[in-house]
Amino acid sequence: MNRRMVLAGAIGIAGAAGAAAWMMRSKAVSEQMAQHWQPELAPEGTSQMRYRAFGRTGLKVSEVGFGAWGIGGEGYGAVEKAESLRALARAEELGCNFVDTALVYGDSERVLGDFLQGRRSRWIVATKFSGQSEGMTATLETQLQRLQTDAVDLYQLHWVPRGQQETLFDELAKLKQAGKARSIGVSLYSADEIDFILRRPEIDAFQVALSLLDPDPFMARIGEIARAGKAVIVRSALREGFLTGKYKRDAKFPDPNDQRHKWSAEQIAQTVDQVERFRFLEKEAGSMVVAAARYPLSFREVSTVILGTKSVAQAESNFGQVPGGRLSAASLEQIRDTQIELGLGSRWPRMLRRLGLAL
Repeated sequence: MNRRMVLAGAIGIAGAAGAAAWMMRSKAVSEQMAQHWQPELAPEGTSQMRYRAFGRTGLKVSEVGFGAWGIGGEGYGAVEKAESLRALARAEELGCNFVDTALVYGDSERVLGDFLQGRRSRWIVATKFSGQSEGMTATLETQLQRLQTDAVDLYQLHWVPRGQQETLFDELAKLKQAGKARSIGVSLYSADEIDFILRRPEIDAFQVALSLLDPDPFMARIGEIARAGKAVIVRSALREGFLTGKYKRDAKFPDPNDQRHKWSAEQIAQTVDQVERFRFLEKEAGSMVVAAARYPLSFREVSTVILGTKSVAQAESNFGQVPGGRLSAASLEQIRDTQIELGLGSRWPRMLRRLGLAL
């Protein structure tokens, strides 16, 4: 018996009043989702990069950005620099203008710095301070040298400082005032952290995970995010590559430089099983890669989705096939139902508990 059948049984037990409440709440949630749905579609049979406002910074970013962890050679296995440069060039040809990196991503910044020579004005460059012992200001100077540029377009904290660490926000703001960073942001992980960052007016942008397997914390705070108007960068839309749909339950990652090398066999198998529940999206999107990346793009509040890219083939897929489309409202409804059945995210269990239907 699956979760949907159990829910249906629970509704029956709750009686007519409970069922009516459930239906009313489901309709209300659907209407709320519709308020945030991004229905604009590219002409049928075409794929074309679209650009979105980057919060209130005045910048326009490609809706699909280049995730540069992979080209550093320490996140998803070894990579040839020449292939990384070709991948960046192909991404640019396909309309990508946003790239996200960090000092802790191996050689990523150095590779990117070589690529940007003669084309810096075409790219919006984002990098991060990850708590290096040298301090933020000194670390950024090192990063500017690696990137071979005078300033970055977005400088982010790799975590949300709290308590005594909050002085880092002041230093971050000073770097913006000095012109070393044109905008500032933070990478975060929870709904509570979203609440905290939305209350800080100096922060221009934040980065958060959002995927078919991870609706929260974004969905838990989508209304507040819409009202705040900050730029939203989505990471991990492909869930470490599993939402490409190419991995089997017995997949192994022998390269010690691949972060998935440490995943247990049970974790891999469970993730693959969850991915399989979303195969219905292939009919509409054509592939799991496109479907998974278009999920966050289906929401107006998202500025850009960064997809990890380290080869020309990946660039062709990420920037040639994903842009220009959204998932349909019907698909978003089915995604929501599947997430509920799988117990993904905290938003849906809370909703069920309020109805007295949580199991």
